[in-house]
Amino acid sequence: MATNVTVEEGLRPSRAWRPNALGVLGLVVVALVLVWLGINESKAPQSFWQIFFIGLTNGAYYGLIAVGYSLVYGILELINFAHGDVFMLGGMMTATMVATLSLGAGDAWYVLWPGVLLCLLIAMVFCGLLNAATERVAYRRLRHAPRLAPLITAIGMSFIFQNVALVWHGSRPVSVNNVLPTSNVFSIGGVTYTWDKFIVLLVTVPVLVSLVWLVQYTRRGKAMRAVAQDRDAAAMMGIDVDRTISFTFLIAGMLAGAAGLVFALYTTNLSFLTGFRTGLIAFTAAVLGGIGNLPGAVLGGVLIGFIQAFSDGLGWHAPGSSWTEAVVFAILILILVFRPEGILGERTPEGG
Repeated sequence: MATNVTVEEGLRPSRAWRPNALGVLGLVVVALVLVWLGINESKAPQSFWQIFFIGLTNGAYYGLIAVGYSLVYGILELINFAHGDVFMLGGMMTATMVATLSLGAGDAWYVLWPGVLLCLLIAMVFCGLLNAATERVAYRRLRHAPRLAPLITAIGMSFIFQNVALVWHGSRPVSVNNVLPTSNVFSIGGVTYTWDKFIVLLVTVPVLVSLVWLVQYTRRGKAMRAVAQDRDAAAMMGIDVDRTISFTFLIAGMLAGAAGLVFALYTTNLSFLTGFRTGLIAFTAAVLGGIGNLPGAVLGGVLIGFIQAFSDGLGWHAPGSSWTEAVVFAILILILVFRPEGILGERTPEGG
């Protein structure tokens, strides 16, 4: 048996959970984690909720990147390891556009927000076209090759994109103008949520809702689900398989561009290696939620965001920032060993 979760399955409810020894052990671990979080919240509630909001914000852009991995896997069963570097190039494009437009946090709203929307549009179009071109040049001819060939090609494209960024902006970290205001959006229990964090949710949530609508209700989305389920049958029904796959890569690239913008504006710092690290974490999120499952990718991203934030910031028996990446990738290994289909995925027979 092997994991093979399609885009169509990603929008359907999973089967009812049946209790077993592994499931019971998982529930015990979750209960212990909740107790640990409860103790931390009782000891320092204000600090806890500040860290909670940081985790939510980080998880939002992880989910945005993870959905791109899941879209491509759902239709081609390909782990596109270059996806993280497409996201990084989207951040580089955002940094360039912000500097070109001379945007700053002190600008009036009628200057700042149209400028941010223009940067978002340019980053999404740039990354979408780049991803679609990558599929056309690097992956299409390998569609019927052994699975190792496109996987190695994806890793090769990742290194190519890293070198493009290295030539474009150099080896030093790129600083992005601090565009977003730090004024409060809302306050809960004395903990404030500021605009520089809220912009991540403001971009991410509508983009993800639009994606679900696209896949579920449009003709293009139905073609994507048909190709994901059975390419040969879809072709016999008159669906242009090549065009549908290119469209999927285009959408995944646009998601990476949106994630690149929110990351660049939120962190105000990135480098040519940012896509490699962040892409691996987002891939872990996709596997955790269920690779190929769109809601699962978002859930996995949010969970990984919380895991990172709580590990880094909690004061009572937290692993600490030096252990955070070890914790994240240990979770990846455990998921692959004990539940490779992820939280919301379904285990199905290997597709042909």
